[in-house]
Amino acid sequence: MSEQPITIYKRMKDLPSTHILGAGTAMCAGCGGLQAIHEVYDILGKNTIFVNAAGCMSLLAIYPFTPFSGSWLYTSMASAPAGAQGVRDALDILLDRKRIKPEEDLKVVVLTGDGAANGIGVSSTSGAMERGLDFMYLCYDNEGYGNTGQQTSAATPHGAKTSTSTGAQGFGGFKKDLFAIWAAHKPAYVATVIGAEPMDLARKIEKAKNMNGPRMIIALSPCPTGWEFDPMETVEIGRLAVKTGIWPLKEYENGKVIHTKIPRERVPVEEYLKRQGRFKHLFEPERKDALINVIQARVDAYWASVESQA
Repeated sequence: MSEQPITIYKRMKDLPSTHILGAGTAMCAGCGGLQAIHEVYDILGKNTIFVNAAGCMSLLAIYPFTPFSGSWLYTSMASAPAGAQGVRDALDILLDRKRIKPEEDLKVVVLTGDGAANGIGVSSTSGAMERGLDFMYLCYDNEGYGNTGQQTSAATPHGAKTSTSTGAQGFGGFKKDLFAIWAAHKPAYVATVIGAEPMDLARKIEKAKNMNGPRMIIALSPCPTGWEFDPMETVEIGRLAVKTGIWPLKEYENGKVIHTKIPRERVPVEEYLKRQGRFKHLFEPERKDALINVIQARVDAYWASVESQA
């Protein structure tokens, strides 16, 4: 585990006590993605422009209403990094010509779901990293195309049922390792976060805020609608994702990957799985131990690899 960095976020009471993002949006109750975005926006501040690829978060700003205190730009699913490039170039020109003051500059944040991040938008995102674009890319990962009915995406976990993987075994593939794909580009920073671990999230966004270049953030986003659980359980589901080791909290910087929270006594994965309707078929009408064991074995193998490199 890494040493605790110098940070202003040392205790829960150090976190912002009020949200910049307005309330009363059309988002689903208990949305884990919105939970993370609230904190990200609070830490980045009002001088932020969100370049929003089509997805669940498109519902945040429905004309003529918006909960954003600052700027927001809507793009197609594949085009958000290209949109961010145009915004960043325009801001740099305005700064160079002294049309705006340095304190009026904006932080450019791409906001996408896992469908765009893992699939439809991979090419434009790769290009932006290769160009060294000065932006933050925030993927809210609810492990499916949540805005259109929770179809399978490249981020859907093994065994989960979606609206397009409805067989007795659920989705037969495995979740794409987006963290590794992004880290392979050697950007300034890559991190995984979750709203249920607010201190870890705050420190990572604080770090990314003070960097230049491509900064990539993946926020696991428990989805009551798509994952089928009571909205009041969003935080507990998120905590279990970390405690079971299914969602490793880690960061990449300067060629190194460091885990920021290691679950020393991991909880069995079934404690996470059985809380969600998308995995109900693993337990009813009869337990599918073989499939549960496959999921557990992959988690165990991951952490055994981490421990061997410690």
